[in-house]
Amino acid sequence: MKKSKLVQTNERIAEHVVQDYKKIEDGVVGGYKRVEQGAVDGFQKVSDSFVERFFTREGETVEEAKARMAGEKGR
Repeated sequence: MKKSKLVQTNERIAEHVVQDYKKIEDGVVGGYKRVEQGAVDGFQKVSDSFVERFFTREGETVEEAKARMAGEKGR
């Protein structure tokens, strides 16, 4: 059965709407992920600086100090 021009046009419009929605969605989600990653990276830098300044012992790295503190927390 042959589709009418109105049905065909409606289907093309629907396809374009879905495609445009996907583009907008990808842009919004991508932007959110970039903002979220920036916040996480910023927090990590501040956390590392704080641990380095106040909790590291002489010759100890930040990672070693964090591991040591995590081990002490479990006791």
